[in-house]
Amino acid sequence: MRLSHFVLLLALASSLAAQTRSAAALGKLVVESGLDPNECYRVRDLELPIEEAQFYFTEGYLIFGKPVLGAPLFAVFSADVEGGDAEVLLMPPDRSERRTMAASVGSPTLNEHFSAGIFFFTDRQARNLLDKIRAGGTARKVPDIGALMADKFNETVRGLMASFESRIVLDLLTEGADGEGFFEAVLQGRKLGTFDVVHDARSYEQVIAGQVTMKKDVPYWTTWTSFTGGNHRGGTPPVEQEIISYKIDVTLDPSLSMRCVTRIHIKATADSRSVIAFDLSGQMKAVEARIDGVAAEVYERESARTGLVNNSGNELLLVIPQTPLVPGREYDIEIVHEGKVVVEAGHDVYYVSSRGTWYPGRGLQFSRYDVTWHYPKELNLVAAGKAVEDRIEGEVRTTRRVPDGPVRSLGFNLGHYVMRNVEADGLSVEVVANQQVEDALQPRPVVSADILIPDPRRRRPAGGPESMPNPVVFPPRPNSTARIDPIANAILQAAAFYRQRFGDPPLKHIAASPLPGRFGQGFAGMLYLPTATYLGPLVEPGTKEISEPAFFRDMLRAHEVAHQWWGNIVTSGSYHHEWVMEALANYSALLFMENRLGPRAVEIALENYRRQLFAKGVDGTEAESEGPVVQGGRLGSSNNANAPNAVVYGKGTWIIHMLRRRLGDERFLKMLAELRKRYEWKPVETDDLRRLCAEFMPAGSPDAKLTEFFDQWVYSTGVPGLKLTYSVKGKPGAYKLTGTITQTDAPDDLSIPVPVEIQTGKAKPVVKIVHTASEPVQFTVDVPTASARATLDPGWAVLRR
Repeated sequence: MRLSHFVLLLALASSLAAQTRSAAALGKLVVESGLDPNECYRVRDLELPIEEAQFYFTEGYLIFGKPVLGAPLFAVFSADVEGGDAEVLLMPPDRSERRTMAASVGSPTLNEHFSAGIFFFTDRQARNLLDKIRAGGTARKVPDIGALMADKFNETVRGLMASFESRIVLDLLTEGADGEGFFEAVLQGRKLGTFDVVHDARSYEQVIAGQVTMKKDVPYWTTWTSFTGGNHRGGTPPVEQEIISYKIDVTLDPSLSMRCVTRIHIKATADSRSVIAFDLSGQMKAVEARIDGVAAEVYERESARTGLVNNSGNELLLVIPQTPLVPGREYDIEIVHEGKVVVEAGHDVYYVSSRGTWYPGRGLQFSRYDVTWHYPKELNLVAAGKAVEDRIEGEVRTTRRVPDGPVRSLGFNLGHYVMRNVEADGLSVEVVANQQVEDALQPRPVVSADILIPDPRRRRPAGGPESMPNPVVFPPRPNSTARIDPIANAILQAAAFYRQRFGDPPLKHIAASPLPGRFGQGFAGMLYLPTATYLGPLVEPGTKEISEPAFFRDMLRAHEVAHQWWGNIVTSGSYHHEWVMEALANYSALLFMENRLGPRAVEIALENYRRQLFAKGVDGTEAESEGPVVQGGRLGSSNNANAPNAVVYGKGTWIIHMLRRRLGDERFLKMLAELRKRYEWKPVETDDLRRLCAEFMPAGSPDAKLTEFFDQWVYSTGVPGLKLTYSVKGKPGAYKLTGTITQTDAPDDLSIPVPVEIQTGKAKPVVKIVHTASEPVQFTVDVPTASARATLDPGWAVLRR
């Protein structure tokens, strides 16, 4: 009996171990566990610290979920008792985040009382809270209240759990140390409504607080603050697995549904030994996986709330090996996934909706690619890399492309295209244009007010003309192929311009294809250009009156070409530093336009961007004041829809231009060349840019390390108004020009160097640098004549109102 009992115990232990290795089984346990009425407590003065966030349960009920692998994964708090209350306290660590928090909730610190909260966690501190309550002896167990709370909250908990299931399962499969898990609190604030506080050790920034809001029945996530937790500052984000190369086989059927066999060669790390995590578009679904030929479990669940917070539209895909991987060893992962990411925009115009995540990836890593497409023979395909194979068999065309260098994301497009190729000095450009334009650009019929057509079937009124109702007139359809040749040449010219200044691009073959909408993207060797950029002529050098729409249409093409260098050789590590890539790409395009069209190009762009910064949103807030440039994509949740473009692109361009003016043209171009060289195939952060620019500052410059410049223009908001008044007095040989600069709409401590140009007849102008202050600043310059004139900042060196 004892022996059989021992064998039974071994079998049960083996069954449990096998079960816990299965992500699906764990997921089922997580979702079905539910609240445990027997683990409901009346708590008082209970504290739960989660890194920077502090939760205080002053008085109320706290019920835990049923244990999964020995401990609960969620809990619910209710302050529905006399004197019931709870509070969360969260203080952002830096001025920029405190300002953002204040703009969102009216205070630089989140200090909110809440009446109810639902908590999901794998963090050990939270999972051990139940043991702490039991051991403390101060909380009173109330199972009768627990039964009521379970009935009230179970359905809500299960609904929310769908957003956290994959993330929780990932941690259960790879349990980390204290503070290395996941925690999310969904709280019902007494003043702020429902909001979230998140701590996720696997994120680039571990601490996030914000709110889901609805706009026209569509949910949006608004970030109140997001920052690196104290335990992670100064460290580097973990790399869960190093992706070395991809070999992808893609089949698109006649309906353009896609089935892919993606083979990923990885190097395992300690974080990927038990589970390999990937991100994959929510429009694709993984159906099977193998690791070195051995079947592996795939686990993927829809995560609506997580997708909102991350603003990605991707899902977390887990691949679980049958036996743990050995860190440092290389493995081949094969994933079969299918779905539909190729969408029709009308009139046989197609586009790829998930351009960077139609295949599994994890972070933006430089990898080698070898991709084969099988697709309907009547379509054309364009993608990064030159075609090494292209054939038609029956109704299927097969094209294989192999980029000649590492890339971070591989893009492609399909359509009924007209195609052009141009080459020069080892660079080749392939441009395709749709034979028709999408529905959104099709001309709408109009009723002519000028044409009357006689209608013999109608009797003519006395004294009136013989006529019929005004006819419907169809305007001519836009022709997106008419200027494909000059567009191809312009792209080649821009690439050659950048190559001369920044070195070779990542791939020497660049493909460009149309994309419905108003935005473009620049992947390595692959440009997506809005269809509108194919319409209308290019701006020719020597043009006296430059049309702004035409100018920015041309500049957008040059901007996407510049991303071959800024974004696909030098990269950004996070959304905080994406502005650097966008601003550098934009300013490189502006340098190209300036080279073609002269200094007027710079003035057109900077004035346009200046206007956009002061455009007001529906709540009357100016775009520039919505947040500093380092907040990047987070500005998209503001009340001013113009804020992301106005700040990231517009203010970012102004920042680079002001740096150019401080360095001087020669040093500025040398700085850009050094930036590409020093950070090739690596991410650059905002402070890296500051330090590099400081190396090229002229000797004796004030603010030589550019700390004040970056504090004002990069990490803060606010654009000052500047006004110059002056007079010239004296006598021949002793004239003095006395001027005053008045600064408005600025913080009291703001002081910026402003150039004032003094002109005296035909003599070379003299530039005087004046440092502004909260009070008017006066300066005096000796001048030779009474006709001397002073001009405030003629070279556009300072962004001002």
